[in-house]
Amino acid sequence: MNVRIDEALIEKLSSLPPQQRAEVEDFVDFLRARQERVRNEAARRLGEAFAKLDALNQPPLSAEDVQAEIDAARAERRSPHADRR
Repeated sequence: MNVRIDEALIEKLSSLPPQQRAEVEDFVDFLRARQERVRNEAARRLGEAFAKLDALNQPPLSAEDVQAEIDAARAERRSPHADRR
């Protein structure tokens, strides 16, 4: 955030009665907790994905292999015979 937005937010908060400031604080705590849950879930899922990849005992794909997979998926999507569900 830039300083102007921060100052405007502080000014708005200052104009609220104490009960509403407490509600804003609770909401900010909720947003932080939700962000942390999302971050933890993403890290957990990434860890699971890496574990599955490790279990395959395959060498990692090269940049060229990844691009070839992307190109093939795009070509399949563009194909007039692609299954459109």
